Amino acid sequence: MNNQQYLKHNEQLIKQLPSYVNEYYLDKSTVPLSPATLYQYLNEFHRFFSWMIDVGIADVDKAEDIPLSSLEHFKKQDMELYKSYLLNRGKQTASNPQGTISHRTVNRSLNALSALFRYLTEETENADGEPYFYRNVMKKIALVSDTETYQTRANNIKDQLMLGDADMKYVEFIKTGYPAEITNKRTIALYRRDCERDVAMNALMLGTGIRVSELTNANIKDLNLHKATISVRRKGGKRDLVPIAAWVIPYLTQYLEIRKSRYMANKDTPALFLTKGASQPRRISTATVELLVAKYSQAFNHVRITPHKLRHTLASKLYLETNNEHLVATQLGQTSTKATGLYTHIIDTKQRKALDNLHKTDDKE
Repeated sequence: MNNQQYLKHNEQLIKQLPSYVNEYYLDKSTVPLSPATLYQYLNEFHRFFSWMIDVGIADVDKAEDIPLSSLEHFKKQDMELYKSYLLNRGKQTASNPQGTISHRTVNRSLNALSALFRYLTEETENADGEPYFYRNVMKKIALVSDTETYQTRANNIKDQLMLGDADMKYVEFIKTGYPAEITNKRTIALYRRDCERDVAMNALMLGTGIRVSELTNANIKDLNLHKATISVRRKGGKRDLVPIAAWVIPYLTQYLEIRKSRYMANKDTPALFLTKGASQPRRISTATVELLVAKYSQAFNHVRITPHKLRHTLASKLYLETNNEHLVATQLGQTSTKATGLYTHIIDTKQRKALDNLHKTDDKE
C-alpha cells in the first residue's frame, strides 16, 4: 500500500479505538511516524483491546469504550497472559492452520504497546499538566528472546540473496532475458511498456538497500542523478539522503527518459515510479512492486523472493566489501549495528575456513 492507502485504513481503525489512542495517533503523525508504522501500531492496539474484552478484563462491548483506568490498573500478570496468548495463538492460514507466530512478531506487538503506555504515562498532559496516569505496566514486561541465532537466520535466507555479480545479472535479465519467458501477447505488451521502470526499480533497491515503502513513496524531486543520491523517509519519519551505487545510474537515466511520454507525467506528477491510470498516472504501490520482484526472480533463478531480500543482498555485499558494520547500518538507515550482525553471518567465511583447516592441523601433529 502507498501512504494514501495507509492513511485511509488508519482513519478507519481510529474509529474503532478509544479517544486517547486517537490522541496518540495525532501526536505521532506530527513526529512524524510513517503511516505504515502507525498502521501496524493501530492494528496491534486493536488486537490488544479486543483481547481485553474477550477475556473480561474490560467490561465493555467495543474497544472504543475501554477507559483509561483499565490501562492504569492493568496487572503485570494479565500482561504476561496476553504475551502468552500471542505466543500460543498460532497463525491460522489455509495452508498452515497450526503455524505459530514468530518471536519477532510477538515483540513487535509488545513494542507497540510499550509506545502507547509510554505516551500515556510520560508524554500526555491533563488539565493540570500531568500525564494521564503514572503506572506503566509495560516496564515490567520483557521481550521474547529470539530462538534463532544469527547463523540460523543467515542460512535460511542466504540462498535467496544475489551475491557476487548475480544482482547485476538479475537486472540485465529483466531488461533482455525475461521477454523469452513470455508467451501471452498482453503480457508482452505490458512488459514492453514497463520494462525500463521495472529495471530501474529493481536496480535502485539493489544499489541502495532502501525498503520497498521508501521506494514507492519517493518523489521525482528526491532523486539526484548528478550526486547519485536519493532522499527517502525512513522508519520513524526521519529524512535520509542515501547514496546510490554507480552501476544503477544508467538504468535510472533510461527510465527517466521515458517517464513523461510513456506514463503521461507532468510537472504536477510527484511520484518517482508510476503506473498507468485510467485518466492520469498513479504512484506505484508496494504490493505491485512485491509482485513484480516475485515474478522476475522466479523467472531468473526459480526462487521467488521479496524486495526485502534485495535489501539483504545490498547489505551483505556492502559488508563483504567494507567489513564495517557501522557503514552498513548507515546505508540502511539504522541507528545502531544491532541488526547488521545478520549480514556478518551471511558472508563471513572465517568459520567455514577454520573448520576446513582442522584436519590439516591434525596432520601436522
